[in-house]
Amino acid sequence: MRNDYTRAIPPEWQDMSRIFVALGDEHRQRMLLLFEPGERLNVGQIAEVSTLARSTVSHHLKILHESGVLASEKIGKEVWFWINRDALENTLGNVLDYLKENT
Repeated sequence: MRNDYTRAIPPEWQDMSRIFVALGDEHRQRMLLLFEPGERLNVGQIAEVSTLARSTVSHHLKILHESGVLASEKIGKEVWFWINRDALENTLGNVLDYLKENT
């Protein structure tokens, strides 16, 4: 029996979908690779080592943050970002669980 994949993504997969969409861009992937374990970076630090304009870096950080890939904290006028390990582990764990159960 074939599954009907034309239906909408199930609610429990909505967050996972946002994370995968956010990670689908090579600029955002490169940004994630800038983070050392436990490190927090701000827009300026990321823009310094990027070929992208600061406004473009901000746009990509917003997408990563809204998807849950990055967490953030505003201190004074600066926003600091770090990798949201829990969200990524949960998402990737769900995918692995799905593969174990359905392949």
